[in-house]
This record gives sequence, structure tokens and C-alpha cells, in this order.
Amino acid sequence: MSKKQTVKKTTPKPVEEKTEVKGEKVDEKTKALQEEIEALKASVAKEKDDYIRLMADFENFRRHSAEAKLELVSTASADIIKGLLPVLDDCERAMKMLTDADDKVAVEGTELIYNKLMSFLKTKGLEVIKAKDEKFDTDFHEAVAQMPVAEEDKKGLVFDVVQTGYTLSGKVIRYAKVVVGI
Repeated sequence: MSKKQTVKKTTPKPVEEKTEVKGEKVDEKTKALQEEIEALKASVAKEKDDYIRLMADFENFRRHSAEAKLELVSTASADIIKGLLPVLDDCERAMKMLTDADDKVAVEGTELIYNKLMSFLKTKGLEVIKAKDEKFDTDFHEAVAQMPVAEEDKKGLVFDVVQTGYTLSGKVIRYAKVVVGI
């Protein structure tokens, strides 16, 4: 029995030495694996950041493209509407001249054409700049003449409109040409 005890006593010592050697190797492998995991985490984080930035750039590009298309359509429609303004002016002049005439059919026809054209343009964002008897405003009016007025409260107001002004979606596309009372 003493041999077994001796064997038992000597057997654990080599096992402990092997464990220490294996423990050092395990610690080194663990450190190496942890370093590799950290490197991979950093790589994944960098790739994720690059992906998020790329998606943000793409979203900005898409939004910018949509804005550019909208601006192009808006500019094109503004040019078309500016081209139709002389037609509106001619209709207004024709209606003024026809009010003195006896031909009611011509007056009604001209008013019908004018109203249809004007209502269509209003759906596209065209608005008439109100000028007559309004305070002169350089943001909307262009003074082409000045006229002396007797009443003090009429000074600085628009006395007459020579040419109607228009805004398109809040932007002035043609200033109202007016006569200002001084």
C-alpha cells in the first residue's frame, strides 16, 4: 500500500506541471484569440461605419436628384407661364375695349377664354399681384410714373396699374408696373 500511496503522491506532481505549461499556452492562445476578436470587432465596426456613410451618401444623392428634377420641372413650367402672360394681357385689353362695344357675344367669349386660361394658370400657382390703391411696395411693384394727388392719404399708394404683375408659387415672375401717387 505504501507503493500506491507513493505512486499517488508522485502522479499528481507531473500533472500539475503539465497543467501549468498548458495553462500558459492556454493564456497565450486566449490572449491571441482575444486580440484577434478585438481586431475583427474593429474591422466590423469600420465596415459598418463605411456602409452607413455610403447609405447616407446614396440617400443624399437620391434627394438631390429628386430636388434637381423638381427644380427643372418648376423652371420649365415657369418659362411656359411667363410666355402666356402676354396672352393674358391681350385678353385684358380686349375685354376693356369690348366693354364699350355693343357686341355682347364677343365680350362673353373673350371673358370665357380669359377666365379659363386664368383658372388653369392659378392651379399651377399663378397669382395676380394686387396693386391698385395698395401701398407702393418695391418687392412687388415697379414704378413707371408718379402722379401728384390732392389727398394726403393717397400719397405713396398705387394710383393706376399700367401692367398687371404676377407671382408663381410665391415668387415674383413679373412686377406690376404702376403709377404712384406723390
